[in-house]
Amino acid sequence: MAAKCGAEVILSDSSELPHCLEICQQSCQMNNLPQVHVVGLTWGHVSRDLLALPPQDIILASDVFFEPEDFEDILTTVYFLMQKNPKVQLWSTYQVRSADWSLEALLYKWDMKCVHIPLESFGADKGDIAESALPGRHTVEMLVISFAKDSL
Repeated sequence: MAAKCGAEVILSDSSELPHCLEICQQSCQMNNLPQVHVVGLTWGHVSRDLLALPPQDIILASDVFFEPEDFEDILTTVYFLMQKNPKVQLWSTYQVRSADWSLEALLYKWDMKCVHIPLESFGADKGDIAESALPGRHTVEMLVISFAKDSL
């Protein structure tokens, strides 16, 4: 959607799942988006593709905060990207699955902050959005993660 609206987009999925990267390529072709570059990246892994990425303004992340054991790898990779552009923000949603799973300690460790955006602030708190039952009875949060330092 961002590419259709004119944004310069780099689309990524796990480098460990080549089939997913093929699906990303096919999706770009089917949506007439030849300008979208597809890159294989794996959270927490330093790769040539990660090192070659230009500075990003916004990282739109979908379905990334699922398994708590992956949270630190995600934030480590985001921290690396923040070194290229300290003003970059990670925008994502998070489905609350357990009160024991929290990003707070990891955000503190990596000198990041998180702003929770209420779903109702942009009309996403209703059922059957885009023909989906979410958020439904689930607790879904919109997150914007950035460096904690206001001076950056």
